[in-house]
Amino acid sequence: MAITNCPSCSKPISDKAKSCPHCSFDFGDATADDIRRKLSLQRFQKVQKIQNQSMLAIILFVVGCFLIFQGNFPAGETGVLMWNGSIALATLGFIWYAVNRVRITLAKRG
Repeated sequence: MAITNCPSCSKPISDKAKSCPHCSFDFGDATADDIRRKLSLQRFQKVQKIQNQSMLAIILFVVGCFLIFQGNFPAGETGVLMWNGSIALATLGFIWYAVNRVRITLAKRG
């Protein structure tokens, strides 16, 4: 008995199983084309999830840049904190977007 991954949910299952105990995917009636389509759908959903995260990263970046260029920070310590927070927000959004672009490329390749 060997352990393989379910083509539907990618969780470990026995190679002797007739269906997945996690997602109830039935291997007995599944053709190679069904399994290939299920894997393709799974990859598509993963890429969509990462693209949604990329959109959130872009929004963070834009809001951070807007706050930086708006420039209406009060004088004193509060203004410095708001300035630093704006820079941190824009930096976080930019880095998160760059990381997600790499993740999308790897997900499409794999």
